[in-house]
Amino acid sequence: MSLMIFIICNILISLSSIVSKKTFFDREKSSPFECGFDPKSSSRMPFSLHFFLIAVIFLIFDVEITLLIPIIMILKISNMMNFNIIIFFFIFILLFGLYYEWNQGALNWTK
Repeated sequence: MSLMIFIICNILISLSSIVSKKTFFDREKSSPFECGFDPKSSSRMPFSLHFFLIAVIFLIFDVEITLLIPIIMILKISNMMNFNIIIFFFIFILLFGLYYEWNQGALNWTK
């Protein structure tokens, strides 16, 4: 009985794969997307690293949110003094990092 179910499932999966295939290809949709650059041109084209820097800064401050959520859950089981010290140092480090990036000019959008 289980062999019969297995065969029927495989037939249905194969049939749905064949039916759902697209038969026409668009030139723009089949070409790779490379951040707005033409993929057929030279790979030695100068690239602004400012985009990369902004992405890294975004990731750093985005990961900060994932670190704050467990800290809120710890509030129930820790005393208030320890919780305040942990939050103070965490926010101090983030603000210091933001100030450092701002002071270095990484947040200024210049050409």
